[in-house]
Amino acid sequence: MPYPDINSVDSAETVAEALRAHRYLPDDGLATSIFLALRLHRPLLLEGEPGVGKTEVARVLADWIGGPLIRLQCYEGIDVSQAVYEWDYSRQLLHIRSAEATGRAADVSSDDLEDELYDERFLVRRPLLQAIAHGAGPPPVLLIDEVDRADDEFEAFLLEILADYSVTVPEIGTFSAIEPPIVVVTSNRTRDVHDALKRRCLYHWVEHPDLAREISIIRIRAPEVSDRLAAQVAAATASIREMGLYKPPGVAETIDWARALTLLGDDELVEAHVEDTLGTLLKYREDHERVRDHDLSVVLTAARAVNHS
Repeated sequence: MPYPDINSVDSAETVAEALRAHRYLPDDGLATSIFLALRLHRPLLLEGEPGVGKTEVARVLADWIGGPLIRLQCYEGIDVSQAVYEWDYSRQLLHIRSAEATGRAADVSSDDLEDELYDERFLVRRPLLQAIAHGAGPPPVLLIDEVDRADDEFEAFLLEILADYSVTVPEIGTFSAIEPPIVVVTSNRTRDVHDALKRRCLYHWVEHPDLAREISIIRIRAPEVSDRLAAQVAAATASIREMGLYKPPGVAETIDWARALTLLGDDELVEAHVEDTLGTLLKYREDHERVRDHDLSVVLTAARAVNHS
């Protein structure tokens, strides 16, 4: 199947249909934001709670567009050598030792030998440089994941990179993108992303899916789960998210829970199995206790009443 020219993508509905074809169900707001980001060639900043599908947007876009997915995982202390490029010091050292062993080092000047060490073959391209100097073919999707975990200094550097999509390596020269990558920036909002970066990006807050969409997501991602169980699991999860948990379950946890119950032979919620499998849905002991304190049987009774048609 030929990959699309992003400049020919003509509507948010086209984006929504393409994402649905790749097993991702966006709401109208997200599909519109992606459409505008593609056509305006702007980075897309997705914020929302963990588990709502922000990272998956980049994966699905890469599958649809046909370019590679290049992921930069942010963390405290990340710097240029991890994000942009560094030199392969071990290979450079081997090059020097080889020149000395063969006697070639005596035939060239030290300056020439040093120049050889900064040849592009010794350059290790990290995600930002990979995305900018990607060469021919469909553009890559650059996922800058959890930017809120990075330091302020790195965020400022990132803003500079996204302004012109070029990187200068002093020993070689400047790499500039012939066609800019498709950039998806995610944040779990553990801290506020600076206004300057937000201005550079289009912004969308990703909500947990509504009940009908979460049921559809379970059906697509876990077709082995019965329609009845999919509806009940989605309804129970929606109720559990309203309990003021430390870490509300995301869509991935909902799917895992539905699969776990199916493996136990259930086609509807069974209280004993629900108790035993809460660890697929909730990842903190305090959240388990909070759910049990809310009377799990009441939650399950309400969930069983949901229409699965």
